[in-house]
Amino acid sequence: MKILIIEDEARIAKRIERMTRDFFDKQVQILLADSLENGLLLIDQQEIDLLLLDLNLNGEDGFEILQAFVSKSFQTIIISAYTDKAITAFAYGVLDFVPKPFDQNRLSQAFTRFTMPGKQSIQDIQYLAVKKGKTIKLIPIKDILYIKGAGIYTELHLSDGRIELHDKSLEALEKLLPQTFERIHKSYILGWNEANKLIVEAGGKYSMLLKNGEMLPVGRSRYKEIKQKLI
Repeated sequence: MKILIIEDEARIAKRIERMTRDFFDKQVQILLADSLENGLLLIDQQEIDLLLLDLNLNGEDGFEILQAFVSKSFQTIIISAYTDKAITAFAYGVLDFVPKPFDQNRLSQAFTRFTMPGKQSIQDIQYLAVKKGKTIKLIPIKDILYIKGAGIYTELHLSDGRIELHDKSLEALEKLLPQTFERIHKSYILGWNEANKLIVEAGGKYSMLLKNGEMLPVGRSRYKEIKQKLI
């Protein structure tokens, strides 16, 4: 696992590094950046799994990093004293916002959200960001009908019929999505408001009929829970 810490205060950066190693293990690879420029450079050069980001970097705005790389496959945890920016950060899809000053327990809570499967974000996001050429396009959560896994990527199937490709995996997006989304199959997450009827097919197969007429597969292990939810 590769973790990038972007923090301009060396003392705090070392403290975050120590707590991170204590939570994970000594084998985790930790990269440190003390400025906006160095952080941007490292993200361009390295494939990271988790970003720990301060929002005030020697007077520069850490949100520039969040906005530039929000569509990337890694998850982001903000560690900042600027708690008034928490709502904006969550809207852009960060996994957690740890306010300064912080302790091991609070940071461990954030790391647990990163390591545990399923929904873990503590506040609903409003957008998913997709990269279109050199620009970032924000897709409103309300416009997503369902999400289909496509290897290390995902397909966002939208209400207007468009399909947008996202760099985050299905597992990563599941952590961020609000409670209105349900994992119905290993390859599908459904916007629950789009569910119409659960279909039992020949051979013990199950499908979900959507309000727009589409049919999505339902995993056998999910059938009972989904059936109960529809009642």
